[in-house]
Amino acid sequence: MLHTVFRLLLARIPSHLFPSRAVLIHAPDPTRHNGPRGWPAVRVAACALALGVALGGCSPTFDWRTIMNNDNGYTIDLPAKPGNDQRAVQIDGTPMQMAMQTAEAGDAVFAVGTIMLPDDSEATQRKALDFLRTGLARNVGVPPDAHVVQIPLAAGGKVPGLEMKLTGEAGSAHESRTVYARLVARGRHAYQAAIIASKPLPQEQVDQFFSSFQLY
Repeated sequence: MLHTVFRLLLARIPSHLFPSRAVLIHAPDPTRHNGPRGWPAVRVAACALALGVALGGCSPTFDWRTIMNNDNGYTIDLPAKPGNDQRAVQIDGTPMQMAMQTAEAGDAVFAVGTIMLPDDSEATQRKALDFLRTGLARNVGVPPDAHVVQIPLAAGGKVPGLEMKLTGEAGSAHESRTVYARLVARGRHAYQAAIIASKPLPQEQVDQFFSSFQLY
């Protein structure tokens, strides 16, 4: 099921990158200090249906916990125990890897995607951010409108990023989706913190998620 989340969060990537059955990469569990652990796809997205199927039926409980992802250099609060996935993406003809952590609560999927960049040049960072921004908008059929926002650093200070709130229709069933997102690049990583919901969320849940997002 995670491939549907990737399809909504990313630009339109060739279908061969999204097989009908999601395959999880056994990435380190960032909630533990040592020891790798993979999460079965059924636990990762048991009731999160980002495209074509309603997101209803999930528990409305928001059980917030702080996740420290030392491998990808960020910390964030998630409303449930997260799962991990990783995919190949093509950005301006260059293959890159994108790791994603997802958690479900209420009628929403909360996700942080990290693209591993081949270098830390401004041009590469900009291409990755454009890829994420236009992909989000295209998959709900709206313009890629965004405004500048400051993303905090865990050690103090801030870096500029982009903030988006998009509402449109996704999938062949044209079901309504609201997407909240913040995009930022730092060093050899580009980040996408996003919420996909079947309807607008209470502002306090949105604020909890984004205010906790900090880079190392």
